[in-house]
Amino acid sequence: MSTGQLRQTTGENGGIDETAIHDVLRNDRRRSVIRALSTSVGHIDLRTLASRIAEEETGTVPPPKKARKSVYNSLHQTHLPKLDREGIVKYDRDRKVISLHDEARDVKRYMDVTTPYGGSWSTYYRTLATTSLFLVLLSLLDVPVVGAVDPILLTSVALGLVAASTAYQLWRLRWLYLRSLF
Repeated sequence: MSTGQLRQTTGENGGIDETAIHDVLRNDRRRSVIRALSTSVGHIDLRTLASRIAEEETGTVPPPKKARKSVYNSLHQTHLPKLDREGIVKYDRDRKVISLHDEARDVKRYMDVTTPYGGSWSTYYRTLATTSLFLVLLSLLDVPVVGAVDPILLTSVALGLVAASTAYQLWRLRWLYLRSLF
């Protein structure tokens, strides 16, 4: 399929249909492709992408030749054409180069709901806010130890943690956001 063809499944707002997104994300290698492309600038060649995914799957650097070849073939024959059809990546079969399509943001939204440690970001922020509020309340009630700390200091630290966490999340997705600007 050429990169100029339109995908077959569109959602209500013109983006990728939610059912198609879930179908795409059901496969580990397709998720790995999207993650790898999200962290690279511009396009990436198929050989490099296959090697990166094989490293991820085998946990060895460099990955075994058999694993690289298996990943290469499955990407070229199955996964990249599907991602191209859905409008998530642009795959030039002749040059064997891949880049993220602008619509990949629709898919990334479903992938980035967990922290690198497995919990969801919403749970992380909720826990941070609840703990901070609880500590400020204890400080205002002059509970021993915590009452000695100024509530404004506790609030400032909590807001600093939220700001740092948000900056970290934005940094992880920087290439996705930068691509959407151009």
